[in-house]
Amino acid sequence: MSNHGLTNQDAIGDEQYYEVVVVGGGPAGLTTALYATRLGHETAVFDRGGGRAAMMQETHNVIGTPESVSGTEFLSTAVDQIQSYGADYRREFVTNIERVDDAFALETTDGLAVAERVVLATGFSDGRPDPPLPRTGRGLHYCLHCDAYMFVDEPVYVMGHGESAAHVAMIMLNYTDDVDLLLRGEEPTWSDETATMLEGHPVDIVREDVTGVRNGDDGWLEALEFADGAVREYRGGFAMYGSEYNNDLAADLGAEINDDGTVAVDDHGRTSVEGLYAVGDLTPGHNQVPVAMGQGAKAGIAIHKSLREFPKSVAELEAEGTVTTNDVPAMAPDLRSQASDHSAAEGD
Repeated sequence: MSNHGLTNQDAIGDEQYYEVVVVGGGPAGLTTALYATRLGHETAVFDRGGGRAAMMQETHNVIGTPESVSGTEFLSTAVDQIQSYGADYRREFVTNIERVDDAFALETTDGLAVAERVVLATGFSDGRPDPPLPRTGRGLHYCLHCDAYMFVDEPVYVMGHGESAAHVAMIMLNYTDDVDLLLRGEEPTWSDETATMLEGHPVDIVREDVTGVRNGDDGWLEALEFADGAVREYRGGFAMYGSEYNNDLAADLGAEINDDGTVAVDDHGRTSVEGLYAVGDLTPGHNQVPVAMGQGAKAGIAIHKSLREFPKSVAELEAEGTVTTNDVPAMAPDLRSQASDHSAAEGD
């Protein structure tokens, strides 16, 4: 139950109250909301839509989920799940968050909200090269660990001129013997050591810019055209132009930001600001759906432990008296009702 004695049916002025607000509706944010709601906390997800997971044409490396499931389908199912347990899902963009006493005040494109705990799951945006480009998910990819398997024994490109592009090109030699590194008219910025490594690996460096894209009837990339008139066949490849982390809300609240733009967190998603958490691609680590889901689960459990009413400590019992049956359970009535309905539906 809330320390303010309110439920999510109440309002503080025009502000909707929640124990937990998650900003961002990707796998990490939705998993956090799933755990927080099932553990008995009034929870809302504010999601502006889009995101890297929504762009997935197929879902890879998520055990129990067929590859035929698109990112949009995956997220839609997750939203249905959290709503079935009583969480609010609000398609709104959070424009500002401020600390007010022991809570957070949020401004969104549609209104105001107050939360005891805030979880940032706002991720990052991939740096995109200039057009012309293959279709995202049909020849243009950003996740090596997700999609390298798709290109075993296939001709592959890597776009970019920095360290990450050079190393990804060499990594792809684990899957195929036909790898081109496309500089697109830029000068390489990788180190001398990396240059030496490239010289020792069978990676073709193509300096000319891309001038055209050829797709098959199925929409998949077949070849790229270059400024020198060359046409090179590819099944697909990876663009490596860095990441832009959506860390403005965290920075405005005074959370510690790492040099690469990620938000610094502990093993359970806690930031340097009390009550503020961050999960998923916004934080350091592998940008993978299962990793993000694991981070969301750990954050949800940590939040629950910080909010739960019972057991009372000895000091609390001495100050407040013993817990009676009138005091329990410590769960908002609407969530209790939702839990009963959910259990009844599963038993049908």
